[in-house]
Amino acid sequence: MTLRIDKPPFLVAVDVLSAVLVLYLLVRPTLRRTVAGLLSAAAGALIGWLVSWLLVDVFDVFGVTLTPVTRMWAILAFAGIGLAIANLFRSRWWRKVVAVLSIPVFVLTAGAGINVDFGEYRDLNDVLGVVPYPALSFHAEKGEVADIGTDYASTWTPPASIPAKGKVGVVRIPSTESGFAARTAVVYLPPAALTAHPPVLPVLYAFPGQPGAPADVFTAGRINQTMDAFAAQHHGIAPIVVAADQLGGPGRNPMCVNSAAFGNSATYLLKDVPAWITAHFRVSSDPAAWGVFGYSQGATCAVQFATGHPERFGSALASSSELGPTLGDRATTIRMGFGGSAQAFEDAQPAHQLAQHAPYRNSTIVLGVGQNDAKYTAFARTLEADATKAGVRATLLISPGTAHDWNTVRHTLQYGFPLIAAQMGLTS
Repeated sequence: MTLRIDKPPFLVAVDVLSAVLVLYLLVRPTLRRTVAGLLSAAAGALIGWLVSWLLVDVFDVFGVTLTPVTRMWAILAFAGIGLAIANLFRSRWWRKVVAVLSIPVFVLTAGAGINVDFGEYRDLNDVLGVVPYPALSFHAEKGEVADIGTDYASTWTPPASIPAKGKVGVVRIPSTESGFAARTAVVYLPPAALTAHPPVLPVLYAFPGQPGAPADVFTAGRINQTMDAFAAQHHGIAPIVVAADQLGGPGRNPMCVNSAAFGNSATYLLKDVPAWITAHFRVSSDPAAWGVFGYSQGATCAVQFATGHPERFGSALASSSELGPTLGDRATTIRMGFGGSAQAFEDAQPAHQLAQHAPYRNSTIVLGVGQNDAKYTAFARTLEADATKAGVRATLLISPGTAHDWNTVRHTLQYGFPLIAAQMGLTS
């Protein structure tokens, strides 16, 4: 069993170890040296606060807001390092050794606390990017696109042998038309799809953020758990979830558009991926039955597709979306993503797409954001207003106590998926 780094006993162990080291490093032979240690820790904490303020509030290096909890752990790490450094002077050799060894412990403890606050990594496999899913074997490989409206179970009765849970596996979706250098996709098949005679099912795309990988929506987002819980209440029926690679690499951002710099991401997702899905599964031809879920950059893609291609996607579930495709600033985005065309950049923005396609006949967009994420909350409110004006059923969800992180993603899935499930016809 892989050690969970997001739960006790690991968290308790590193916290206790850090506390013991702090006490040892703080208690010195003389009051003067103890005070010097306290002052060094205070100086370290001040440096930690200053660094976080500069990186996040002044230069916006990460492009997101950090929660008070994450800032606290960063400040504590710097404080511990300051205390350790103070113990390198006028001390015995063994105290120097303990001081040096304590630094990685303090960093590890802070990292573990930040990970819990950010909600991404469960174990070391997640940290190292190891995909924990096997190659997907198709129990019933039957490609069919059926026009049955949204009454998925009308011609299907669940067999007694239906699995209790769905299956997650990796597949290679060929980029036949696009030539896009996509990484391996991860697919979830609900229990109904694993039976000998599966019903027609809806489809949900799922995109991680950038940097990221398709498996992230399962390992960090736990979307399969959301789908299993839904299927358990609906006779084994839930969407087929396809996490196709929209990035082509963790450090790339094609913005889900076609470009000379990053390749034909849009063609891959709008042509190659649907062709593979319809060749392998029984799925609905109704656009209302096709939705897009995403986080951060992936959320922006979700909004782009739902607003720009209502003939393909009837809904978007977006956790922390930008206002539109971006590489950080307008000039860079236009130059690298749109071949220098400002008009092409404007045409790709959801605000333009919403105005262009209004009024929408049957579209739903659910926008999730963290309560502590002021920047993306403002984006979400703008998107909600623009979508509503264009006739889209738009909903804003606020995740309490979270920010731009996977805790917000899981909140968005838990409370937002039932809304797009209704759009897909899975619930009344």
